[in-house]
Amino acid sequence: MHSTQIRQTFTDFFTSRGHHQVPSSSLIPDDPTLLLANAGMNQFKPYLLGEITPPFLRATSIQKCARTSDIDNVGRTNRHATFFGMMGNFSFGDYFKEDAIAFAWELMTRGYGLEEDRLWITVFEDDDEAEAIWRRIGVPAGRIQRLGMEDNYWSMGVPGPSGPSSEISYDRGPAFGKEGGPAVDGERYIELWNLVFMQTLRGEGPAKKDYPIIGELPGKSIDTGLGLDRLAAILQGAENVCTTDLLLPTLTTVQELADREYPGDGEEKVSFQVVAEHARSAAYLIADGVLPAKDGRGYILRRLMRRAIRHARLLGITGPVLPSATASVINNLGDVWPELTAQAALIEQVVTAEEESFTRTLAQGTRLLDAAITRTRGNRSASLPGETAFELADTYGFPLELTVEAARDAGLTVDEDRFATLLDEQKKRAKTGGKAKTAEALKKMDAYRELAARLPRTDFVGYERLSAESTVTGLIVNGIVVPTAAEGTEVELVLDRSPFYAEAGGQIGDTGTLTLHDGTRLEITDTRYGLEGFRVHTARVLEGELHTGAVGEARVDAERRAGLMRSHSATHILHAVVMATLGDHARQQGSLVEPDRLRFDFAHFTALTPDQLTAIETAVNGHVLDDPRVRAWQADRAEAEAAGAIALFGEKYGDTVRIVDIGDFSRELCGGTHVAHGSQVGAFRLLGESSIGSSLRRVEALTGHSTLRHQDTERRLLKELANLLGTRPADAPDALRKRLDALAAAQEKLSRLRTEELRERAGQLADQAQPTGQGQLVVQHVTGITPDELRGVTTNTLARLSHGPAVVILGAEHDGKALLTAAISPELHLHGTQAGQILAQAARAVGGGSGGRGPLASAGGRHPENLAQALELASHEATRLLGED
Repeated sequence: MHSTQIRQTFTDFFTSRGHHQVPSSSLIPDDPTLLLANAGMNQFKPYLLGEITPPFLRATSIQKCARTSDIDNVGRTNRHATFFGMMGNFSFGDYFKEDAIAFAWELMTRGYGLEEDRLWITVFEDDDEAEAIWRRIGVPAGRIQRLGMEDNYWSMGVPGPSGPSSEISYDRGPAFGKEGGPAVDGERYIELWNLVFMQTLRGEGPAKKDYPIIGELPGKSIDTGLGLDRLAAILQGAENVCTTDLLLPTLTTVQELADREYPGDGEEKVSFQVVAEHARSAAYLIADGVLPAKDGRGYILRRLMRRAIRHARLLGITGPVLPSATASVINNLGDVWPELTAQAALIEQVVTAEEESFTRTLAQGTRLLDAAITRTRGNRSASLPGETAFELADTYGFPLELTVEAARDAGLTVDEDRFATLLDEQKKRAKTGGKAKTAEALKKMDAYRELAARLPRTDFVGYERLSAESTVTGLIVNGIVVPTAAEGTEVELVLDRSPFYAEAGGQIGDTGTLTLHDGTRLEITDTRYGLEGFRVHTARVLEGELHTGAVGEARVDAERRAGLMRSHSATHILHAVVMATLGDHARQQGSLVEPDRLRFDFAHFTALTPDQLTAIETAVNGHVLDDPRVRAWQADRAEAEAAGAIALFGEKYGDTVRIVDIGDFSRELCGGTHVAHGSQVGAFRLLGESSIGSSLRRVEALTGHSTLRHQDTERRLLKELANLLGTRPADAPDALRKRLDALAAAQEKLSRLRTEELRERAGQLADQAQPTGQGQLVVQHVTGITPDELRGVTTNTLARLSHGPAVVILGAEHDGKALLTAAISPELHLHGTQAGQILAQAARAVGGGSGGRGPLASAGGRHPENLAQALELASHEATRLLGED
């Protein structure tokens, strides 16, 4: 059964039984506790928690999921993958265990035709009810096993909805492992479908077990997940997920690139599967708006790509692998997941840029590793320090496995225990910071949920007007719901009706005032979403005492809102112009819309040229001057997409969406506020362009009054510069260029004179050398010299002492600090003497330390008054060395 038929069979089965078909959400979840969508229920979490009343009681979806918790098992087992399709059916307070189990059994045995006697069931150890239902269906007791919380109590891995589960596993036969059911062998008895009986709320704790259950959900619901990849492997008789029709074309591409056949076992087999599987994951992540980064979900993508590249190198593939591998993913799955096809150009450019970058990293890491191996051998150590391996991995992205392999080839080991300790310390620091942020977010979310459970959603009227008669319906202080707030208190409040736009789509939240009928006054400093459709206003009580139920006038800062509208409309125009100039791949990846100022991030792989920046700025201003009409309208999602509306990466949209048109050149899904006509944007000015990550560029720009103020500042600066140069503003560049040329010539002449002066000084110092022991010694306090010049004079002086062993020690004062340098002749250095030995005591005398190994050393300190003493100490040490045979 082809994967397309597997999907369709699942969808048809549940839609025919009253389930509403819901599209997959983005891999970028609308949930602060998750980096990536890891289950079909993620998008339904607000329904399960009772935050939002679901528009349907039954749903079915095929969700894109990404999990990297088992990344090391990819290729080593037949079932693990970092990306997979999760087919699910859901009930929100409608049916429960009886129907969920019956549906699953019917679909597995009749819909997919799996043999009943090869299906095994696990239930939570205390769930007598679930086992009884399975027994009534006809599953014998011998094929039902009870397992504990780690195996049969499901959650997202973070605090939230949870519940006991029942899993359906398929016996693949003796060739895949030993007998005994899923409790004994997860490779032979492969888990296919997990039925979760959502009824509890889990707290903080380990992801798999021992986390506390802190309460009950508002109602009992069903959340199931049937793995498309694993089921395809069973129905297609494939050994593993990489040899199903979902990944086989990509695996074949890797074989062609490696010029060898996919083996039946061994490390090469692992590498083949890692490259194919990770290429698929990378394609989906990029298509949903994830780009390589140093942390967060961007780091997950980077890790997957680099792991694939490393395994490709292990297969002997020296050229690019990811462009071809991801292209095969798109060709194979683009019809089912059109976002892959739509973002094909972006995927190709991101993986190409990342592979080129990592190839350079591997080359740089190899050079650094070779140097570290040489040092280790020079120290007569048999083990490369764990600190070195960690620095290579953490700073340069050089994998530990390659470090171990290279060290082994050099006859060395790696202190992997120390490496593991350093890595664990880093993870603990990251986890501690993440936990603190998560705990704070969860505390606020609990307060928001408490209010949302009894309050209607905010009626937003800010598109039509900037003030409204509003009632305070809820108050939160320090994450706790309260009835009152005293004067001077920082408070979050909920209004029944609000003209304040809540931060979304890059546009920051509105500010303003709330003046109540009882005389209480508040300053609204920010507006954000607490939950979907639930606006939270951050405020300070300026006067009086605030009470829940108080009524008054909420008024938006009109001038600030006008600036925001100018910038938001300019962002849409800029987006259209950037894509027209650079290509469709250059889509918006993020933005910040502030009053008369904007920041715009987009996908691109090289710096923009001055000509491109000029063309973009000119085109934006041209559109503004044409004064296009700005129109907002609503449609269902399918109609909007058919009309060509651009949906932004990472944004969440409902079934009904708001579309903003600017003339006939820009159409985007957008909930923000905008000007009515393009000319109201005013003048547009690009400030600059920069890189903010691999394959990601950023431009910043001004609009409206900020542009005029900026241009006025530039005009005044140019006039002042012209006055200083004694010329007209139009002639200032040429006049300045002439002055700079003359200055450069003068500096070059001065540099030549200074070089000659220092040569003469070195000659004079050499003439003052004193015969000492077996050689010659120069010790002098010099003045009027920089640190670099001091080192140069020291080595130049030594070069003039060409007969026998010699030492030169110079001291100087510079910027209130003592400077010392010492140089020794090759005869001394070849006998094991280090210049640093001469300055060790001297450096302590001036309150500092010395540095440099070999024939030249420097030292410095905070006590230049002790310079004479330091030179004397250094002189004694040099005399001792020169007196030795």
